[in-house]
Order: sequence, then structure tokens, then C-alpha cells
Amino acid sequence: GFGDVDGPKASIAALGVKVAYHGADMSKPADIEDMMKFAAAQFGRVDILVNNAGIQHVARIENFPVEKWDSVIAINLSSAFHATRLALPAMQAANNGKGWGRIINVASVHGLVASAEKSAYVAAKHGIVGLTKVTALENATTGVTCNAICPGWVLTPMVQKQVDAKVAAGGLSNEAVTQQLLGEKEPSLQFTTPEELGALAVFFCSPAGNNVRGVAWNMDGGWTAQ
Repeated sequence: GFGDVDGPKASIAALGVKVAYHGADMSKPADIEDMMKFAAAQFGRVDILVNNAGIQHVARIENFPVEKWDSVIAINLSSAFHATRLALPAMQAANNGKGWGRIINVASVHGLVASAEKSAYVAAKHGIVGLTKVTALENATTGVTCNAICPGWVLTPMVQKQVDAKVAAGGLSNEAVTQQLLGEKEPSLQFTTPEELGALAVFFCSPAGNNVRGVAWNMDGGWTAQ
């Protein structure tokens, strides 16, 4: 994975919230099952599931390594299926059998449109949007909702790696490459922030989100409006 564990844990704990970490390999169904059992043991049950695992590989289809394709599909798409199927029974049984739960799938603008050389990522994110809709429909008469968030450019470690690669390949500055990336796709010329994405997730979990079901909500600075 990206980054450290202790920093985010400390930030969450500082808010007075109980936090636990499980280092599951999200490409392995058995690890995901262990993680979900761990979460239930720690917290009683999973009320809110955010599927946010993702990796990237960039290459033309004819040059795309098979093992990279399999890894991207496993982590970006299949992991969400496995976590969802394991979380649903307890969510459906909650609230005296009426059900309550929130499943939020972090898709991408690439769940709505495509970019060249990102075949596995685009396929996986389109799959996430489809999985979101099916999950929402199968639980439409319950208190369990499922929605997808589709960000444009967010300066995550994964995106920073793409920036760094372009800097190394083209001899441009970090700032120049960043503006080039935004200028190609995102009319607002600014990154969506993690805080903005978090606020949308909180809305999905609030009473105001009770009847928001199966949407792919883009936060992309106008990317898909073009």
C-alpha cells in the first residue's frame, strides 16, 4: 500500500474515535474475509463500508502485461465485490430486519469515461459503477444504500507517481506537469480534495442520503461535462 499506518491511526484516534488496522492484501479473497471478520470483532458489525483500494498501470492494450491486468482488476474491482458480499448480511439484518447500512464505492471519473493507456483501470472503474447499481437495486426496499463517488484528479500518492514519471521522462518541473495534467482533462484546473470527497461520503451516510441509491456522483471539476 501507500504511506504509513501510524499517522492516519493517530489522526483518527485524536478525534476520539476507536480505530483498528488490518493489513489485508486486497487482491486475496481470504485476506479480505479475515479483514471483515476482524472488523466485526472489533466494532460489532460493519455499518459503513467504503471500498477505496486502487492501483494503476499505464500501457497500450497490446503492451499491457497480463499480470498487471489481473492485479488491477483484483484490487480495483474484485476487492469491492468481496467486501460488499461479506458486509451485506449484517447490514440487511440490522434495525430489526429492516436493514441499515451504507456502502460507498470510490470509483473514478474513469468509471464514466475513458482515457488511453488505462484499459485495466477504466474497465475496473466501469465495473465498480455497475456493481454499485446492482447492489443498490438488490437492497432498494431496505435501509441499505450503495453509491459511487467518481473523482477527477485528486493528488493522491498514486497520481503523484504519475506526475513523477512524467517529470522524469520529459524534464519538466513538477508544477508544469501538474498543470499539464489538469489542463488536459479538468476545466476547473484544480484538484478535488480528499476533504471534499469525505464530505460527500458523510452526506451519503446522513439521513438526507436515505433515498440516494445507485448513483455515480462525479466530483471532477467539469471533466465529464465536456
